[in-house]
Amino acid sequence: MGLTKNSVGIRAVDSHLKIIKQTPSDKVVAIAGNPNVGKSTVFNNLTGMNQHTGNWPGKTVTNAQGYCSTKQNSYVLVDIPGTYSLMAHSAEEKIARNFICFGGADAIVVVCDATCLERNLNLVLQTLEISRNVIVCINLMDEARRKGIRIDLKELSKQLGVRVVGSIARKKHSLNQLMQELDVLMQKEQQTAPLQITYRPPIEEAISILQPVIEERFSGSINSRWLSLKLLDYDQSLMDEISAYTHKDIFTDSCILDALKQSKTVLDTNKITGKRLEDSTVASVVLKAEDIFKHTVFCEKKRYDDLDRKIDRVLTSKWTGYPVMLLLLAIVFWLTIAGANYPSKLLSCVLFGIEDKLTEIFYYFGAPMWLHGILIAGAYRVLAWVISVMLPPMAIFFPLFTLLEDSGYLPRIAYNLDKPFKHCCACGKQALTMCMGFGCNAAGIVGCRIIDSPREQLIAMLTNNFVPCNGRFPTLIAIISMFFLGASTGVLPSLLLALYITMIIVLGVLMTFIVSYVLSKTVLKGVTSSFTLELPPYRRPQVLKVLVHSIFDRTIFVLGRAAVVAIPTGIFIWIMANTFISGTTILNHCAGFLDPFARWIGLDGVILMAFILGLPANEIVVPIIIMTYMAQGSMQEIESLTNIKQLLLANNWTWITAISTMLFSLMHWPCSTTLLTIKKESGSLKWTMVSFIVPTFIGILCCFLFANIAKMF
Repeated sequence: MGLTKNSVGIRAVDSHLKIIKQTPSDKVVAIAGNPNVGKSTVFNNLTGMNQHTGNWPGKTVTNAQGYCSTKQNSYVLVDIPGTYSLMAHSAEEKIARNFICFGGADAIVVVCDATCLERNLNLVLQTLEISRNVIVCINLMDEARRKGIRIDLKELSKQLGVRVVGSIARKKHSLNQLMQELDVLMQKEQQTAPLQITYRPPIEEAISILQPVIEERFSGSINSRWLSLKLLDYDQSLMDEISAYTHKDIFTDSCILDALKQSKTVLDTNKITGKRLEDSTVASVVLKAEDIFKHTVFCEKKRYDDLDRKIDRVLTSKWTGYPVMLLLLAIVFWLTIAGANYPSKLLSCVLFGIEDKLTEIFYYFGAPMWLHGILIAGAYRVLAWVISVMLPPMAIFFPLFTLLEDSGYLPRIAYNLDKPFKHCCACGKQALTMCMGFGCNAAGIVGCRIIDSPREQLIAMLTNNFVPCNGRFPTLIAIISMFFLGASTGVLPSLLLALYITMIIVLGVLMTFIVSYVLSKTVLKGVTSSFTLELPPYRRPQVLKVLVHSIFDRTIFVLGRAAVVAIPTGIFIWIMANTFISGTTILNHCAGFLDPFARWIGLDGVILMAFILGLPANEIVVPIIIMTYMAQGSMQEIESLTNIKQLLLANNWTWITAISTMLFSLMHWPCSTTLLTIKKESGSLKWTMVSFIVPTFIGILCCFLFANIAKMF
């Protein structure tokens, strides 16, 4: 039996998810699991959606909703954030816990990694305490076989008291058994008997006093044993969620308060209070997971992860980790730069050839010149530049970066950068959000939810912009290609260029460290928190999937966003360049007004105006510069980067101007999308303004210092 239907539409939601059912009979299924076990892959293959997956923790930070059906039932699947525990110490853990507890799911599928099942069983056991309707999906069975790991699924099912299925989630047909088991579970006569963890006698005695009262008051709407335990181990945020869910204030019920007082007396007598209670309950879960693991998992090799450990000794060593990291980054940029040159030139010839044909059509029909200017010289010309110059580098860079991500290398980068972030009094998880920023700074801001401390979340959000997003890479690559590669060809010039842009990236990372340290010592003082970072196993990247995801989800998306902004901007620039006030165009008035200040920091009025007009999207900064210079009569068409360089040189660009422009591009204010995301995530207009002011001030300061020092030589 396989899937009979996949629907469309993915919906990001918060912890208080309102389920959108297609029909009233839809069954709600939560997809839970530790980070990096393949939850989103299961979700994608069942629903036909494209929730981004990655071989590193923190990829899913919100719930996502999709649909699928079998011959028996239709299902609403909810992909919740990966979490190691339901004790909810971080935002994503709270989202996961709240949906499992209060999301109204008819069933919960807990996805586990077959290569590290013992750790995954902790979440399984905690989930079984909350719900009876649980299916355990052991994913990555192929990797387990490759490492000599054998799992007795029948015995595991017997030990847990719930259904257990094996899968290779990236192969859709392997999920058929999971859907069959879901259909069986939905039959009410098919009851399960989930394993119940036995705690230390004093804790069990305390639960036995409180549980009957809870059961009477809540009538099965919430697991009474689990709620009794949580009342003993008090968590204010959970109590608030329970009150909102049940519409009852537990602590106004005299019977519950009396029972709770008696239970705590038992614990106090046995000196099991506060942290000791939590430690004791956690220990019971861990010991049970170890016991189940010993009876169900068998390893042919004593050290099946020897190869991973050997590689990690190189990639995470304090002596070799950083050089390898920089070398890989330089190789990615070298391949991007070397591979993009010819396709960019070819696209430029084609697109500007089309412009000539469109011009002939306008002349043939006698269209007015102003219409040709707006649509062709304005909108189309900017669009042609965006496509010809941005598309080839993005089409190469994004797949290469995603290959590193899919192989499991990005968590190693976070591991390497953990210590520097600690020295800056920031959280090591900030390294993960910084990696997200390479794709999109707005995504990096959302990723800050994985950081537990609100103080450290703010630091990560305020500094994420120092990592250049995909919208700024084409600008950096284009300027470096024009001014520091020139007409030279061959391996050596392109290698030098890649090393140069790597230095720019490193500068952005260093600025992240510096600003994080300053913020943590001034307006955002506090104690640095600790965290556990899982290093996932190395995996062979799924090349075809990487190519499809990189081209359609990243390259086309970014290019489309740039095009949407570029077209009206091109029209706007043309109108400004052809509207005269006192004998001078509006464009020249604006550029002239900004010029004195801009030259003070190594730019000119046109460049600074381009950054201001490029607030909606960084991708259009260089097109605006080009269109502005062209409107001043220097050049009428663009065929290659060489021609663009001649245009810039004709407008008094020097190597100082080029580097100042790159510095300002690296450090200036976030785009409007990122600012709106910061406002949403922080809930504060004040911190949104700070996130605008801080990089802007630093960008101006760095450009001023560089330009004025450089002019002395």
